[in-house]
Amino acid sequence: MLLALMAGYRAEDDYDYLFKVVLIGDSGVGKSNLLSRFTRNEFSLESKSTIGVEFATRSLTADGKVIKAQIWDTAGQERYRAITSAYYRGAVGALLVYDVTRHSTFENVERWLRELRDHTDPNIVVILIGNKSDLRHLVAVSTEDGKSFAERESLFFMETSALEATNVDNAFAEVLTQIYRIVSKKAMEAADDGVASAVPSKGEKIDVSKDVTALKRVGCCST
Repeated sequence: MLLALMAGYRAEDDYDYLFKVVLIGDSGVGKSNLLSRFTRNEFSLESKSTIGVEFATRSLTADGKVIKAQIWDTAGQERYRAITSAYYRGAVGALLVYDVTRHSTFENVERWLRELRDHTDPNIVVILIGNKSDLRHLVAVSTEDGKSFAERESLFFMETSALEATNVDNAFAEVLTQIYRIVSKKAMEAADDGVASAVPSKGEKIDVSKDVTALKRVGCCST
């Protein structure tokens, strides 16, 4: 049940599902460039720290359904923490990002994950992202350390490079695929039970917080 990325999809209001996904992690780990690479296939070496909140969208297809991903990016600096609850509200997926060349950003992953879980349903789909994998000679966090943390916390894991576009599409597609599997499973169960009202209607924003089936999230490798 893989998602097909839709290049140049223009009909903004024509979608079957809308999934909100948040980007979290320290300032400077590359969240904004991951967003721009995925949604616009752009990368900027001059990228400045995000002020407040930005979001962008990209549509994909799965099983003939159009899925619109609404991806939110926020500043990692502490002075913007007041936006927390509104930022997380309604999110069904998250990319938790650290910079493989800065060990301090990896050390802070646990705090970010705790905050995420404090403000969202515990079954939100989360992928741990070790970004800037192109800077191999500067690596301060090993792939094994990233995998180990992800396994311990039941997260997906992938290393990416927004600069080289390595694994960026794969990372977002992994999260969206898992969300779609949850929604599809609930819709099929509802149909089997004859509960038509539980099946999402076209264009409905999906909130899986009340009826997510827990999934084992480990198994996505970094290659």
